[in-house]
Amino acid sequence: MSTVLIGIVFISLTVFIYLFMTRLYHRFYIPFLIPALTSTVAVVFLLIIMEVSYDTYMIGGQWIDALLGPAIVALAYPLYNQRHLLLKNLYPILGGVVVGSLTGIFSGLLLAQSLGFNEKLLFSLLPKSVTTPVAMQIADGVGGLPALSVLFVMTAGFTGVVVGPYILYWFRLDSPLAKGMAFGSASHAIGTAKAIEYGDYTTSVSSVAMTLSAIACSVFGSLVVLVFYA
Repeated sequence: MSTVLIGIVFISLTVFIYLFMTRLYHRFYIPFLIPALTSTVAVVFLLIIMEVSYDTYMIGGQWIDALLGPAIVALAYPLYNQRHLLLKNLYPILGGVVVGSLTGIFSGLLLAQSLGFNEKLLFSLLPKSVTTPVAMQIADGVGGLPALSVLFVMTAGFTGVVVGPYILYWFRLDSPLAKGMAFGSASHAIGTAKAIEYGDYTTSVSSVAMTLSAIACSVFGSLVVLVFYA
């Protein structure tokens, strides 16, 4: 089988699985069935069953991966549409980012310490609540393992979008601002994708929170390491 054909087969398979999982999610609308999570599990399961290596899959998967950048840039559209509301709520957003970033950092450190992680693992967990490229840079800068940080980032993202809706319901948080801040600061890009379900304003706030949280975590994370672990 040629390389091009392999690529077409696996990208088609991935798209089909995602469309099926999206339909399933819209049918039952249960957070545990979010397409990003169920599709990932299904694709990994199939690759293991079929004994297909990651490199082989990425012959086609790289085409989907290349669309990640444009997808993130597309979030600027609802951001532009809601710019007046964002400026009106500038201080609550900045305050939420600071609180969210510090909570993400210290919750990760406390969890790591309670589990007896060594410092390298601990520093890898520190940027778990920011988007993957930034988390890898932060982890590398403070002495963690970038590859391991990717795993922690994915875990935090999926946990946020699965458990987040229940937490918002239990605490009766109906504000689009609160929902956007929660998803963006805790679950980064995956959370922002979830925020789209709640409307343009929530998506815009989540996008801003995701971006500012990456900056805040870069600063606060380095300071925490210098103060407590130098």
